Amino acid sequence: MAKINYHHLYYFWRVALSGSITKTAEQCHISQSALSQQIKQFEANISMRLFDRVGRQLVLTEMGNKVLTYADEIFTTGEELESYIKKGDVGAERHISIGVLPTLSRNFTESFISPLLVEPNITFTLATRGMTNLLEGLVNHEFDLVLTNRSVNQRDEDAVWQNQLVSRQSVSIIGPPDKKTSQPFPDGYENFNWVLPTQITEIRSAFEAYCATKDFKPKVLAEADDMAMLRLLVRDTGAITALPSLVVKDEIAAGKLSEYQVLPNIYEHFYAITARRKFVPEIVNFILSANQI
Repeated sequence: MAKINYHHLYYFWRVALSGSITKTAEQCHISQSALSQQIKQFEANISMRLFDRVGRQLVLTEMGNKVLTYADEIFTTGEELESYIKKGDVGAERHISIGVLPTLSRNFTESFISPLLVEPNITFTLATRGMTNLLEGLVNHEFDLVLTNRSVNQRDEDAVWQNQLVSRQSVSIIGPPDKKTSQPFPDGYENFNWVLPTQITEIRSAFEAYCATKDFKPKVLAEADDMAMLRLLVRDTGAITALPSLVVKDEIAAGKLSEYQVLPNIYEHFYAITARRKFVPEIVNFILSANQI
């Protein structure tokens, strides 16, 4: 068998990821016929069929999937090296790109990046995306790390991402100062309206479980998965909520809201997610170390 032509392997990798000769040809700025010829030549050189055509789609054969596994490692590592050279610890200035889940508390994000603000020669970029786009951005080296309040569970050796718990905030009952009660929950809370995080959130699940132990059912006026929207709702509706006090610290400081009491054993967890790399930029280690709990 001839030695592997890595130029051919690269085109195979791109076609395997997209499943389309047409799409890959556009992305790689090559004609479809030339790309098809590169794939055919690669298959001929290694004496193996890597694709089956099903309708208009290219589907990997069993051997194609095995070759893709190696190609993934080869070219992903190559792209990581390229990213490291471009954004690594070269020169005096350092830059870090951080992806943020849109529903995350702005106050938490500001607290997380605060160590960067006092360091000389450090710049950073913050970009908000949905969870799927954030994880894709990690794999594509668009982001150095991602901030979320949802962990990514991958524990096997081939895990693409890794989580680090960077903060755990106690959840409190928050509401208008003139309605604050000194009675321990749930006594005195029967007539309150609530605005709460949606049921898919960690806070809501823990809060409802705690309410169940107290045989208490809150009267839910509204729900939202966006922390900024919850701040506005609890501030403007006269209802109360269950949130980390960090989320509404400015309103509490201004006397617009008040922390009634901390709820026992209910927390919101915040995670920094990074892609597994052979070389982790020093600036990423710095910000993660600064936010260890």
